Amino acid sequence: MRDMNSWLVLPDNSALSVLVVLIVAMIVLYAARVPMHGLIRASGHALGGPMRLGARWLAGVAEAMKLRNRAVLLGQGRRETGQRVEREFERIGILVTRDLQGYPTLQRRILEEITRVEEDFRKCGEVPPPPPDWVEAVAAVAEIKTGGGEVVQKILVEIRDSIERIHDKAIAEYRRAYQTRHGILEGFMPYWRSLDTTMKQVDTKMAHMQESAATVDAQMEKYKKIVAKTSEAETTLTNSSYTQFTISIIVLWIALGGAFINFKLIALPMSEMVGAGDYITASLRTSEVAALVIILLEASMGLFLLESLRITHLFPRIANLNDRTRRRMIWISLVLLVTLAGIEAALALMRDMLIADKQALLQSLASAPAAAHGDGWISRIPTAGQMILGFMLPFALAFVAIPLESFIHSARTVCGVLAVDFVYTLGFVLRVLGNLVRLASRVLLHFYDLLIVLPLMAEQLVKSLRGREPRVKARPLDATNTRA
Repeated sequence: MRDMNSWLVLPDNSALSVLVVLIVAMIVLYAARVPMHGLIRASGHALGGPMRLGARWLAGVAEAMKLRNRAVLLGQGRRETGQRVEREFERIGILVTRDLQGYPTLQRRILEEITRVEEDFRKCGEVPPPPPDWVEAVAAVAEIKTGGGEVVQKILVEIRDSIERIHDKAIAEYRRAYQTRHGILEGFMPYWRSLDTTMKQVDTKMAHMQESAATVDAQMEKYKKIVAKTSEAETTLTNSSYTQFTISIIVLWIALGGAFINFKLIALPMSEMVGAGDYITASLRTSEVAALVIILLEASMGLFLLESLRITHLFPRIANLNDRTRRRMIWISLVLLVTLAGIEAALALMRDMLIADKQALLQSLASAPAAAHGDGWISRIPTAGQMILGFMLPFALAFVAIPLESFIHSARTVCGVLAVDFVYTLGFVLRVLGNLVRLASRVLLHFYDLLIVLPLMAEQLVKSLRGREPRVKARPLDATNTRA
């Protein structure tokens, strides 16, 4: 209690002591008003100024990062679009070389055959020649009256019979000629059908070429926009990067699940190969590390195989190798991958055998009769499934390089955009904090004046009273005072 009452000026009167202390503190604070105002203002500027400068600097950094990201994005888009255009041109070149290189000869042959068919068709439509001149003489003889006698009638009958025979012979010759021409046309029918089929194939190939040309035009238009650095191209590439990033993450998670299943298939038999009681650390077995190394080797061989096939481009040096060295690398990677897949299939078989032996041991220790297992093909289905799965999973993991490349390329854009947004946000927060510090300094100034409001009111009262007093004119000094 003595320590608590030590600050009392008048120990017998606490209220008066508090009043005295408040008056003294108010006088002291009023006397220190000017330096305290300066201290509060200086503190506000000392804290708020660097924050605002930091916000301004972060805004400049964010703009520089944005420009850098834009340049990288457009460069990557230009490279990918250029590769697509090159592939489309190669595809069109292969199409032209394979399907249309004999088109001029085919067209010339088609035109010749069409001309020949048209000529034969025109021949089939010829008008029979006019009758000879003696037909008029016969017609004149036929006008002779038959009443002249039997000799004349007999002569006329013979003339009529001769004319009929000649007519029948001419008709037969024309019919044979028409039959021959129709036979020629009938012989041209299979070729005509083949010609029609060939023309349809040519039309189909030309349509495919037009589609490829339209694809090339679209890619070239996209390439022009990228070269021109338009905002539309930047937005399209950014959205494409986000899409590729999301899809690649999903595929990588699926591949990670496959790798986990693969790990479970070979972890148990690897413990029999390297020792089940061998530990690298307190919780990490050597067998687990060995199984993980095999899985990583399979993924690496798949990566090298796809790089050698120029499907992925994570290692440009592999793609720049000459064809002979690259083919050797393809075969080496493929052989190693098949070997590792065979090892995994054997380990999967060994795993099934180890599980069966463990169950038999547990049953023998429990003194229970062993369950009878069928020796048919149905009992071997799980073993065969494990072997097939152990052989196929390495080849499935080999294709992880494709989504991995897409993830790496798209992550650069996505992380760059997120970093720019983070820097912008940090700069905004610093600017807000700087303004809050400045406002807090002003609030402290007003709060400080609130504490000494009574002296300030007295000061204002004194100033107002002084302002009301009349000003006294200064009298000029007399000569005596001046001399003095």
